[in-house]
Amino acid sequence: MERPWPALWSLVIGFFMILIDTTIVSVANPAIMRGLAADMNAVIWATSSYLLAYAVPLLITGRLGDRYGPKNLYLAGLVVFTLASAWCGFSTTIGSLIAARAVQGLGAALMTPQTMAVITRIFPPDRRGAAMGLWGATAGVAMLVGPILGGLLVDGLGWEWIFFVNVPIGILGFLAALRYVPRLSTHAHRFDVLGVVLSAVGMFLLVFGIQEGNTYNWGPIAGPVTVWGLIIAGIAVMAAFVVWQALNRAEPLLPLGLFRDRNFSLATLGISTVGFAVTSFGLPTIFYYQLVRGMTPTQSALMMIPMAVLSLVLAPLAGKVVDRGHAKPMNVAGMLLFALSLALYAVLLTPETPIWLLLVPGAVLGLANAGIWAPLATLATRNLAPHQAGAGAGVYNTTRQVGSVLGSAAIAALMQARLAAELPAAGGAAPSGEFAVGALPEELHAGFAAAMGQSVLLPAAVVVAGAAVALFFVRAPQSATAPRDAGPVPGTGPVPEASASQEVSAPRDAGA
Repeated sequence: MERPWPALWSLVIGFFMILIDTTIVSVANPAIMRGLAADMNAVIWATSSYLLAYAVPLLITGRLGDRYGPKNLYLAGLVVFTLASAWCGFSTTIGSLIAARAVQGLGAALMTPQTMAVITRIFPPDRRGAAMGLWGATAGVAMLVGPILGGLLVDGLGWEWIFFVNVPIGILGFLAALRYVPRLSTHAHRFDVLGVVLSAVGMFLLVFGIQEGNTYNWGPIAGPVTVWGLIIAGIAVMAAFVVWQALNRAEPLLPLGLFRDRNFSLATLGISTVGFAVTSFGLPTIFYYQLVRGMTPTQSALMMIPMAVLSLVLAPLAGKVVDRGHAKPMNVAGMLLFALSLALYAVLLTPETPIWLLLVPGAVLGLANAGIWAPLATLATRNLAPHQAGAGAGVYNTTRQVGSVLGSAAIAALMQARLAAELPAAGGAAPSGEFAVGALPEELHAGFAAAMGQSVLLPAAVVVAGAAVALFFVRAPQSATAPRDAGPVPGTGPVPEASASQEVSAPRDAGA
């Protein structure tokens, strides 16, 4: 391809939009609770349904991109996502919003693996760090811009506009991708139907059990069905899924051969811890800002500015450093800085902390982002063969989203538990009803702030585990020979997409 960068920028538009929708809702939660007369747990399910519908199909949508072309899958997903965004904005009940968010997640699942697969195929390994730097910075900045943009829209126009804004962006992204993203060669695949069913059922049981545990007091749900029974069943089904992938001699949904590459295996673990932490730490901090400190959605979102600025400034530098072979030390440092920033939040979330001091952990997190996104993505994809690009991108993004789903579910359960412990006189009052208007009674400030600070320690501990994983990466060389793609090679221009009957003569993955 003669100009890979316009293609990448076109994909970044849609990728940025779907990632913003992972975080933009957090700042609007109190407004949504008021507008739709919902409680905190129901509103959190609007995020969980999006994340769950996003995570479950990623393995197969990566393979679909290999089979039918990443451009076609990306454009289809963008249409689904944009239409579902309009549905979200027009929702008048929390049930309708949850359903619309699930459809949004399906659209995002169609899009996400294609962005990473295209980068892997149109950029050679020794130039991929800069490209992954932009891709990774997009993920990091979206985490920060989402709450800021959400605050401005909620205060200025209403919570519905955090979804309506996606419509013009989606149209722009569609036109750009249609024009600049090339049609890459395809690879014939068979699809593992049993694998799809096992992964979907296992993930649902696991996430539902964790999410609803506190609601049912970690006991019976209906008849003999219990919360712990669902969680154990979810783990068992996921274990059966992995066993089936090992036994399936045709073409498994999860090609275990990918995990022979040590860095790919470790990167998938690392990105899952990042997904967990990024999704979970925002909820307690936003509730603290709005309900304890009385901030508006815009004011609470502006507390993220140091993170956004530092992430944007450092992203180009991070990509250059990664291309010089320093991905491993950057990732170790980034993970440790992320954990430090969350530890600072845990200490500073009190009613008396000066507001300016709360900007410090945000700045530390901005520094951390430079060492997280681009290094992990580069380490994961550097050794992938072109015919593995879709499967590898699907696995990598699936583990990130699995971490996000579990983070959303776990933080909801932990917040409820800590509120019950710190506010026993209020019956463990959650931020709903009269508390959703941003006027938490002053006598509850200390207990509520303590509960939110304690909750932030969960993602901090998970990120420390991610730092431990990063210590075992094999250091990537400064340059490498680009793997041969039966499709386009950078500098030769795009080729027509292969028909369904044309299988590219690339060597098949031993695990696929």
